[in-house]
Amino acid sequence: MAHTDHQTMRRELRREIAGTIGLLTDEHDFRTMRRYRSFTFDDHSTYLRQVESVLRSRAAQGTHTTLALFDPEDYAVYCAETGLDPESHTSRTRFTAELASTGPTVPYDGRPLDTLLPALVDEAVRQATWEYATTLLTRLGPCPTCGEDIGRAAFTRASDLLVRILDTAPPGDRHLVCSVSGPPDTLVSVLHGDQDAQGDTRLDEAEALEFTSVLALGLATRSPGGLVMRTSAPGTADQVYGWRMRTGAFEPLTASEVFDAYCTDAETGDLISPEPGVDYCEPPDLGEDRTGEGHHH
Repeated sequence: MAHTDHQTMRRELRREIAGTIGLLTDEHDFRTMRRYRSFTFDDHSTYLRQVESVLRSRAAQGTHTTLALFDPEDYAVYCAETGLDPESHTSRTRFTAELASTGPTVPYDGRPLDTLLPALVDEAVRQATWEYATTLLTRLGPCPTCGEDIGRAAFTRASDLLVRILDTAPPGDRHLVCSVSGPPDTLVSVLHGDQDAQGDTRLDEAEALEFTSVLALGLATRSPGGLVMRTSAPGTADQVYGWRMRTGAFEPLTASEVFDAYCTDAETGDLISPEPGVDYCEPPDLGEDRTGEGHHH
């Protein structure tokens, strides 16, 4: 009887343990891992099918599993820095545990793996974009004239602008895209906001933080860029409008400018037919820019 009770308790405890699987999402990373003799998989498609089988089995047992992005190059650096043997299964387990607390992850929720993989990659890109933008903002340092931290001031201004953009938007779900051009790369951030029955907009906190950081970087560095908002509500045409960023200023686009941007192929310059059920319009008035337009000393 006591033995049965112990088995029952252990089974219940296993259900309480959350696990993380470090996933090799693409063929290149998979081939890189095959340099380790202890990594015995030889086909990426088979590997993914086996991972999905394990995920389904754990879910059927009531066990929660998180997927993390396993980067072989980061793993090699981790083992070199910690003195761990990269051939050891234990080393991979420790690295995966580290990913669970510091790296991009998504929970397994029963969806097919080919649906979850893009979500995991998107999360990795989002985190990398946020870290990059934050690093650049920090490096701007204090204003040489007034001493104010330029990056922090820009983030405050970007936060205020985002709140006013959401507050003045027509009813419906919101989809925002912010792009900032400049050396060495163009940064693009996307923010989704679903409106609930009370009219409140629900945002993902991490997504909003990344979006605000990219917007702040464009304002602080006075880089060219833009922000486009699309609102969607049942029974009405989608509304699309936006603003340009130029020399630190945040300026509304005219309806014709928005139309031209959406109806021109960015690579060839050829005209594209307007999307049906979409109104290209001017943005609402955001009111006074209460945080100013950056440093113009």
